[in-house]
Amino acid sequence: MNQIETLEAKSVHILREAYRALGNVCMLWSIGKDSTVLLHLARKAFFGHVPIPLVHIDTAYKMPEMIEYRDRLALEWHLNLVVGQNRKALEEKATFPDGTCDRIECCRNLKTMALKHTLDGEWPRLRMDHTLGKLVEDQDLSPYTGVIVGVRADEEGSRSKERYFSPRDVENDWNVDDQPPELWRYFKTDFEPGTHVRVHPLLDWTELNVWEYIERESIPVTSLYFDDGTGTRCRSLGCWPCTTPVQSTATNVGEIIEELRTGKFSNIAERSGRAQDKDDGGGLESLRRGGYM
Repeated sequence: MNQIETLEAKSVHILREAYRALGNVCMLWSIGKDSTVLLHLARKAFFGHVPIPLVHIDTAYKMPEMIEYRDRLALEWHLNLVVGQNRKALEEKATFPDGTCDRIECCRNLKTMALKHTLDGEWPRLRMDHTLGKLVEDQDLSPYTGVIVGVRADEEGSRSKERYFSPRDVENDWNVDDQPPELWRYFKTDFEPGTHVRVHPLLDWTELNVWEYIERESIPVTSLYFDDGTGTRCRSLGCWPCTTPVQSTATNVGEIIEELRTGKFSNIAERSGRAQDKDDGGGLESLRRGGYM
């Protein structure tokens, strides 16, 4: 097998292991390229059907193109889409830039806290109703015992410290110094009751691998990744107040791949346009230790 086929096979194996071992597991869908590749891999792993709920944390600051893309794909692929949100923080304007918080506190409120309480079922959440074609209040607030996430080790420094099966405590806090060993294709999947597990099937993938796979599999991605005529495009997607596009004239997947292969961004971090990384001391470790993805 070539490299992409090897990565695909390993990711499919991890997805099936997570579904088998972790009970009520969900998958985080940020609408970006990585989590959408993960969604495609799940469709392959389970023969076209995705038996895992897809959780999207809506900060209310996502770009409109992202939400349109999310809802369209959820309906077309008949996905079990669940949407969580920190409604209280939004109502009280504990947000950035139009509220009382800086970027880091806003991330904690709208992402970390929203994720934690969406996963544990303590806060209301929405679910896509395919008959009505819209989101409605979710009647099932059962907690999720684990979450599958599309993080990659090469994307950001703290993510390189992850395991494929990475335990968190009951508060979703991450003890980076106490991670289980993972040897060859053997993963620890039996954890103490109350442990929340995050699963990372894309850990070995690179940015180039992801785009090569998108091209090979013809995976639809949001138009924000392509130059719209302004000479810029998004390389990493986040909330609009904290996302700055990069200089690029790539209008399709093939041109993005060519940029990466020729080293256009070799000295520029993939998340360089994400302002919260800089505000967190140049990385995300303090946010991630507290439960941020």
